[in-house]
Amino acid sequence: VDAFQAWCGPCKTVVDLFRKIRNEVGSDLLHFAVAEVDSIDALEKYRGKCEPVFLFYAGGELVAVVRGVNGPLLQKTILAQL
Repeated sequence: VDAFQAWCGPCKTVVDLFRKIRNEVGSDLLHFAVAEVDSIDALEKYRGKCEPVFLFYAGGELVAVVRGVNGPLLQKTILAQL
């Protein structure tokens, strides 16, 4: 989940990375979503930050968080969680 604030919008620079990984591992295993933290109370703790935050969920539970746009770390985290 790309957790973003309304004033900065979702992180478009990693969309290609997510598409590439999703094509490699299969669409059934990986799902990508965006969530505006300003309108979701459960994501309140991510408000007021100027860096992108990527939340990884498995089985409905938060399993990893990556702060900032770090392509290699995002890819490593995705593959480790799969």
